[in-house]
Amino acid sequence: MIQVETKKELTFEDFKTEVISDYKIARISRECSLLGRKEVLTGKAKFGIFGDGKEVPQLALAKAFQNGDFRSGYYRDQTFMMAIGAMTIEQFFAGLYGHTDINFDPMSAGRQMGGHFATHSLDENGNWKNLTQQKNSSADISPTAGQMPRLLGLAQASKIYRNVDGINQTNFSEKGNEVAWGTIGNASTSEGLFFETINAAGVLQVPMVMSVWDDEYGISVHARYQTTKENISEILKGFQRDEDNNGYEIMTVKGWDYPALVETYQKASAIAREEHVPVLIHVDELTQPQGHSTSGSHERYKNAERLAWEAEFDCLAQMRKWVLENNLATAEELDEIDSQAKKDVLEGKKSAWTNFTTPIKTERDELVALLNNVAATSENKIFIEKYAADLASVKEPIRKDLITLARKVLRMVIKENGKDSLASWITSYTEAIQPKFSSHLFSQSENNVFSVNEVLPSFDDSAEEVDARLVLRDNFDAIFAKYPETLIFGEDSGNIGDVNQGLEGMQEKYGEFRVADAGIREATILGQGIGMAMRGLRPIAEIQYLDYLLYAIQIMSDDLATLQYRTAGRQKAPLIIRTRGHRLEGIWHSGSPMGMIINAIRGIHVLVPRNMTKAAGFYNTLLETDEPALVVECLNGYRLKEKMPTNLGEFKTPIGVIETIKEGSDITLVSYGSTLRLVEQAAKELLEIGIDAEIIDIQSLLPFDINHDIVKSLAKTNRLLIIDEDVPGGASAFILQQIVDEQKGYKHLDSQPETLAAKAHRPAYGTDGDYFSKPSVEDIYEKVYAMMYESNPSKYPSLY
Repeated sequence: MIQVETKKELTFEDFKTEVISDYKIARISRECSLLGRKEVLTGKAKFGIFGDGKEVPQLALAKAFQNGDFRSGYYRDQTFMMAIGAMTIEQFFAGLYGHTDINFDPMSAGRQMGGHFATHSLDENGNWKNLTQQKNSSADISPTAGQMPRLLGLAQASKIYRNVDGINQTNFSEKGNEVAWGTIGNASTSEGLFFETINAAGVLQVPMVMSVWDDEYGISVHARYQTTKENISEILKGFQRDEDNNGYEIMTVKGWDYPALVETYQKASAIAREEHVPVLIHVDELTQPQGHSTSGSHERYKNAERLAWEAEFDCLAQMRKWVLENNLATAEELDEIDSQAKKDVLEGKKSAWTNFTTPIKTERDELVALLNNVAATSENKIFIEKYAADLASVKEPIRKDLITLARKVLRMVIKENGKDSLASWITSYTEAIQPKFSSHLFSQSENNVFSVNEVLPSFDDSAEEVDARLVLRDNFDAIFAKYPETLIFGEDSGNIGDVNQGLEGMQEKYGEFRVADAGIREATILGQGIGMAMRGLRPIAEIQYLDYLLYAIQIMSDDLATLQYRTAGRQKAPLIIRTRGHRLEGIWHSGSPMGMIINAIRGIHVLVPRNMTKAAGFYNTLLETDEPALVVECLNGYRLKEKMPTNLGEFKTPIGVIETIKEGSDITLVSYGSTLRLVEQAAKELLEIGIDAEIIDIQSLLPFDINHDIVKSLAKTNRLLIIDEDVPGGASAFILQQIVDEQKGYKHLDSQPETLAAKAHRPAYGTDGDYFSKPSVEDIYEKVYAMMYESNPSKYPSLY
């Protein structure tokens, strides 16, 4: 058993000092909430949601929180962040104002509203910091209960580090002696993600402590409409462990009882840290003094009796009472602390506002000077000088004011000498400012996906044709041997080696921690991967079929896809998501909702290999990068024959690079995945009548054809047909936009670019259902023929 370092016994004076320090932090946090609301209501900030009423339990949590631990919480946890030294008053207000400089708002550089907290796992170059030497907070998201799946993975990482030999734990773990701490509001425990995560953590037995802040309401809706029995710990009693069964340790404690809270959190920490047992702490009888947010007042939905109770049992009021009753301070001393907290918060707010507005005012003054200079020689001098004067008089300008005005004036001087200088300013300003709002959607480190060069698979003269699944299986074998930190998990991934035998024998060889079965719970499978990837492991989360991805799309979209962006590059989760799909039969196993996927998960690479060798190459590439990706294998390709490469684990499929698999001169056919086999067959039949089609395999939808090779094909063929099995207007619309708009392919076209997609409905069951629902060889043939008929009807007379 891991021994937890214990603190030396406190003297009474030490204890008194610590309590008073806690009280100071709580008072500062409360004043931040009160003043923060005023900043919103006066218009300096757009929206506010604060942690008032939750201060005291967060102090207790912070005391139990150790270096190396991770938090996965929600937007009420400001006191905790202050207590662990991860947020100052100035940083609190910088987040409220949306300061785009990460040095002032280290939580998100203005990309999330205040109340979304994070620490930096990466340095400015995207390299890992030593996470074991700091207290860590994974970056918050707003969707209720969205923090839960990630929490599971953060906790599971400790279990992996404790139980798997050979992993270099430097920077990431001290033998798995870290706890993942979750927080959630009582109403959000109604979400399915909460229950799915609670169940999964109980099954996996991971070191997770889940705190439920219970103030009886979800915005205005009382707990009687939220939770059976109005009590989350009561209905979760079946999860309580006993002598014969694993489960949870479940604790309840009053949110205003400081000493009981401290004792409870110390006990929970020891259980989770030493025994790797999950703990649920239900913190009830909490209050929300200002209501849910700045959108309204809680007086609208709380009666006088409830409001009176909240005033009496406000956790700060009760803590003050306890301090006085135990002679730890006098009323005068506490009054002085309260007064000083008000002063400190006011000064911190002023400093944050100055830091926020000063660079914008400097930019404003530069533009005003330029406008006056442009006005001097303009026919519209009077109007431009008026614009400049009005802008100069604005006390608190924002950047939108500046760029909007500059662009309006540009229209007025388009034929004058001042146009060039103003246009230059607009261009330079946009280049400088736009990245403050747009950078780090993908990795900007030296380990991004474009840093890996292609390595072709090699074959010896005696290379045999084998079931393609064996290429994938043997490549995974090479991966697991090469990277001890790599692990894979999902439904049926372990014991039977996945439903298509691409992992056959891998669990037996590498153990149940590295090749694992998981329950039917796609969202938390994704969450396991996100959390473990955030702690330095290289997980591969397997979603059995592409359709099932819909269960996890919210997590992928809101959490994983935005992680680097919402932390301005200071956190990452290079998770690989493995799934399979394309050309299946029946409503529930045949969906190819690629348009939905690629539009929902910008920030994750979407790779669509046409065979298993290409897929294996993508896995090899991704494990040398620091970015997340979705790999969609072709389900109907596992039993097709492919040659076995000799350089397993080493060959690499480039990301964002298309492949021309057949050259031609008459038309360019663009597709991906299993549909390419139909395209190839149609091309053979078209060649028999003299139509020579060029076939391009996209290979990756995100990123898309970074070298703009498709437009080079169009310059030769002058015709374009995109074939896709998504619904009309799905992925085909994205592909067309990329080729025609981004690559300017329209310049080379002699006829209208066309798309051929599936029908709008899901495919019906059976082979006939597939044929009449998705593009067939005949559909492709006739679509191409019709395009050729349009250009040369005498040579290609109408079929119909």
